[in-house]
Amino acid sequence: MTGRELEPGVPGDPSSRRGATGLALAAIGLWSSLAALSVELAHVPPLLLVGCSLCIGSLVGVPRFREWRVPWPTLLLGCYGLFGYHFCLFMALRFAPPVEANLVNYLWPLLMVLLAPLVLRGARLGARHVAGALAGLAGTVVLVSAEGAPDGSGRHLLGYLLGLAAALMWSTYSLFTRRVRPFPTGAVGGFCALSGLLALGAHVWLEPPYCPSLRELALLVPLGLGPMGAAFFLWDAALKRGDPRSIGTLAYLTPLLSTGWLALFAGGELGPRAGVALALILAGAWLGNRQPRRAPGR
Repeated sequence: MTGRELEPGVPGDPSSRRGATGLALAAIGLWSSLAALSVELAHVPPLLLVGCSLCIGSLVGVPRFREWRVPWPTLLLGCYGLFGYHFCLFMALRFAPPVEANLVNYLWPLLMVLLAPLVLRGARLGARHVAGALAGLAGTVVLVSAEGAPDGSGRHLLGYLLGLAAALMWSTYSLFTRRVRPFPTGAVGGFCALSGLLALGAHVWLEPPYCPSLRELALLVPLGLGPMGAAFFLWDAALKRGDPRSIGTLAYLTPLLSTGWLALFAGGELGPRAGVALALILAGAWLGNRQPRRAPGR
């Protein structure tokens, strides 16, 4: 693989960093709407939901269809990330309580920060990256553990392992897009299309047949075009322009914003726990994206 190096100790161009942060926040904002939309599609089998929404999401990349042609290793990496992640996540939600499985899944921003030095040449972990990732993780634990402590009996072990596999897949996918031969962001449309077809195949194999209603089909369109479509393009563009260690710390905003959408549109509640989580997650995002002071004369 042809690794693109991060120059150690030298901050990137400020405008590029700001652009990457904006793109990452846009992706996170779209992902945060996933739970609220999924509540309205609760009766649709999960793999059918993923397959249909990813196929719809691929339409975002149709104007750049020619860019879908990438080397096989790159295409396999895209399917590993989009299909592998969602398959493991939804299987985790099937074999473990959703809140606990989701908490394990949200280890991916922490893994993305911690694994960066192992995947990207020149990437070093600073104290601010680790502190930011841990603060974000703490905020996520506070937010999603509201329904009780994780079950330590071991009966949900398979679900937890699948949740961990999902976290590992998305974090490594995000990092390895910086190691393969450079590819255009438009190629993400091809990743979505092939991953969607794989998910539909898994639906036929693992789930009972289901015919969505007209209302469900109408809701699949914004789900596919937004959190299961455009968000992946924005995320890829952010990773190409910014530092994955800093971008990873921003991802902890997703569960918090998701809870806010649910409170607004699905009858959820925002209590003091959400305020504590907000403070921790924002502190983590600030720490992870804070640029070290440059030495005088540099």
